[in-house]
Amino acid sequence: MKLIFVHGWSVTSTSTYGELPEVLQREAISNGLEIEIENIYLGEYISFHDEVILDDIARAFEKARVDKIGNERFACITHSTGGPVIRLWIDLFFKTDLPTCPLSHLVMLAPANHGSSLAILGKSRLGRIKAWWDDVEPGTGVLNWLQLGSADQWNLNHSWINYSYGENTFYPFVLSGEKIDDHFYDFLNPYLVEEGSDGVVRLTGANLNYQLIKLVQNCQAEELDARIDGTTIKAFPLEWDNAILTSPKCAFEVIPSASHSGDRFGIMGSVKKSRAIKPVVPSIFQALKVNSQASYDETVSAMRQRTENVQKSSRYIMFVFNIQDNYGNPVHDFDMLLLAGDNYEPGKLPKGFFIDKQKNSLSGNLVFYINYDKIKNIKDSKLGIRIVARPDEGFSHYAPAEFRMDGLTLESFLNPNQTIMVDVILTRLIAENTFVLDKITEIEPDFKKRKPSNETIDNLKG
Repeated sequence: MKLIFVHGWSVTSTSTYGELPEVLQREAISNGLEIEIENIYLGEYISFHDEVILDDIARAFEKARVDKIGNERFACITHSTGGPVIRLWIDLFFKTDLPTCPLSHLVMLAPANHGSSLAILGKSRLGRIKAWWDDVEPGTGVLNWLQLGSADQWNLNHSWINYSYGENTFYPFVLSGEKIDDHFYDFLNPYLVEEGSDGVVRLTGANLNYQLIKLVQNCQAEELDARIDGTTIKAFPLEWDNAILTSPKCAFEVIPSASHSGDRFGIMGSVKKSRAIKPVVPSIFQALKVNSQASYDETVSAMRQRTENVQKSSRYIMFVFNIQDNYGNPVHDFDMLLLAGDNYEPGKLPKGFFIDKQKNSLSGNLVFYINYDKIKNIKDSKLGIRIVARPDEGFSHYAPAEFRMDGLTLESFLNPNQTIMVDVILTRLIAENTFVLDKITEIEPDFKKRKPSNETIDNLKG
């Protein structure tokens, strides 16, 4: 088996792989695999230059792959940003013909598939955090991709939700930890010690089991009474556009006592020839031995069971909201509230349910990080959201929007350690008298002070 390693962001030496390649080669025969040392290729790519974006790296990988191994089948082990790099490579070159992809097994260690909460800190601050960069200042091109809620991240995950793995003899695996190495981190930022995270990537950000739902504002429906700061306003309902889209089933395991990096607990760096075998090693071998849909399904179940045995504390979920209007314009200026209770109010949610939120500075997407074990028990599954977007008055504006889970259950789409992508479509209300054609004898002499009419145009194409 040819095995290629692909590292994470801003790594400058293949020593980042530690002794994992040698341990795998040593243990391969006893695990029923044949891996020859010359068939282990250690990938090197440049990610710390500002001009380099993830697309560049993925395209360069294709050239390096063809030059080195041609079209031979191979397996790949990635760490951190290496996971999204290889996923993007697949999307760029094999999306329309997945059966021709030469990659058989993609084993991702702590991949930032849905980004990293640390990326928002920016270049200068990240360069000082030894947890990831090893004194190398990271590049903004890759950093922009890694920020939670980035547009490119959204597009890749939106594309992958339509994939079919096993039918095409391609098997992905995600192995990630939730150990915080107190000795390794310097606690410059609370994200370094965030629960449900390995100090860099959240389990929800690593997991390739995720869902996509679409909510569309219906301004023809009866308005809802919504209370904001003691004042009742009217809001048009957000309605389900279609069924929940679920990603293809992906093997996912929480590795015990594994942090993102480091010699003591790092999911890759702590694997040493002189130490007892780390839990990640047999999981890698189990992944590499999959050779059919049946064995993949068995591995998915086994990894799920081990995860349930490991996770004894709170589990988390992540929501990513992409908000635009019915004409495709992005909506960046808005307020959003989570609601609960019989009257769908912001003050009725369980105490301690909310952990963190980030708004992506480039895409405008909003990301909520939430305690799954607290929110799943909301009475009668009455969870909702309210969006007040701006402009909220004038010739072109948005009306408040509200979604209520009446008739739906939280169990239908909430799963621990997963991300829910939420596509929200607001209606842009355009006053009919924004543009007026009059006969020459009826021309309004001065329309500088014209007020917007209460009537709005119907949705138009174009």
